[in-house]
Amino acid sequence: MFSALAYLPGFLIACTGGVIANLLNLPIPWLLGSLFAVGCMSLSGLPIKTAGFSRKAGLMVIGISLGLYFTPQMVAVLNQYAYLMAAVALFSILLGIIGSAIVYRFGGVSFKTAWFASVIGGASEMSNFAQIHGARVDQVVAAHSLRVLMVVTIVPFFYKFMGYHGKLDALLSPSQTVHTFGLVVLIGLCVVMALVFERLKLSNPWTFAPLLTAACLTANDIHLSAMPNYLSYLGQICIGWTLGAKFRPDFFQTAPKLLTATAVSVIIHLILTVIISLSLAWLTGMDVSILGLGFAPGGVAEMTITAKTLQLGVPIVTMLHVVRMVAVISTAGILYHWINQKFIHRHGVG
Repeated sequence: MFSALAYLPGFLIACTGGVIANLLNLPIPWLLGSLFAVGCMSLSGLPIKTAGFSRKAGLMVIGISLGLYFTPQMVAVLNQYAYLMAAVALFSILLGIIGSAIVYRFGGVSFKTAWFASVIGGASEMSNFAQIHGARVDQVVAAHSLRVLMVVTIVPFFYKFMGYHGKLDALLSPSQTVHTFGLVVLIGLCVVMALVFERLKLSNPWTFAPLLTAACLTANDIHLSAMPNYLSYLGQICIGWTLGAKFRPDFFQTAPKLLTATAVSVIIHLILTVIISLSLAWLTGMDVSILGLGFAPGGVAEMTITAKTLQLGVPIVTMLHVVRMVAVISTAGILYHWINQKFIHRHGVG
């Protein structure tokens, strides 16, 4: 009981931040409000603790919510976008290469650290790669934390400024009916699948396993329950709480050159995202706001939450970020060895 109480201040701060952001009508308020509130308190020196299960619970809620969008009608629509999946895979890999070149040149770190700090994958996956290859894990985690913070802040505020917002489509949207028993069964199935994914050491188990489970059920017209709004808000609060707690008082004093180079890299990534989104919108006639979220160099949870809140092509954005994660994680180690041998080691640097 006493150990659980240690997490209460952080949770209450996160909830307060979400409530205030919602009252202020900020974009994705429950995520951004909790992130800003916890981040500010943590940076000021308050010893914020975050429970490991809170992040898992938050990711699971988001994964289920996204999976419920994969209705049979929506799956049929998604079959038309194979070319986008190929494009986002190549684009994400290219961003990692560009970012690593910037961070390696100006960040004052070794190439291996620059590479795994810049590849647009999950922070946990890239920190595992960094540990295996002898890179600076702490610097890799710091760089990814800054990247996610910048993207999850800049993109939603930009979308709000531009007035981007979609409309519910009754044919393609998930059922809005909540069934208590069905919800319990759905959550139970997703927990079991997440534990299986975790045991198999698969990527992002608490996002992808619930997403896959809910999507498979929904695509086969099995509707156990919708996700209640209060659980969606709580999931976002848990994710914001976890992200905000990463920013300790000495965060910006840790490898300042690396963080500066990372910030420059993220800005360039966002500019390139705008360019490719506008280009694909012109070529295909797709909504540029959906393409922007799908190609943005943010985390799966953060970008899909933005899509869900703004009702902008949730299944398309989700699928693009799943493809991005798979493409980046499956090629990160291979490309590191190839680039290191071909360009870095050959010239006796790094």
